[in-house]
Amino acid sequence: MFIDHIDHIVMTCIDLEATKRFYTDVLQLKLEVFGENRFALRFGNQKINLHQYGKEYEPKAHLPVPGSLDLCFISKLPLDMVITQLKKSNCPIVEGPVERTGANGKIRSVYIRDPDLNLIEISEYLK
Repeated sequence: MFIDHIDHIVMTCIDLEATKRFYTDVLQLKLEVFGENRFALRFGNQKINLHQYGKEYEPKAHLPVPGSLDLCFISKLPLDMVITQLKKSNCPIVEGPVERTGANGKIRSVYIRDPDLNLIEISEYLK
């Protein structure tokens, strides 16, 4: 098994402001702004990136709907070894490797889809 832990989740929402208020006021998660005016909700060593329905960032879920989630896993192995394993498994890479912002800093990622076309990001931390 090369997956170590979840780095972040992407959540699609209808009303970005209402979602931010609920998670910061009710659940007391910390609001974080990153990239070009993107929003995330931080807790512990994880975060939830927010996408507004109809204005999702690429890459995104196959059919993003409010309440849908995408997952980002951190690999125990270097990403190049993960890419080799994905190719051996005949699993197409949708995008990457690309540099992104993870819950705990810069990451290098590839994107794949599971059998239900959910977007799965597999990453390694950049030093």
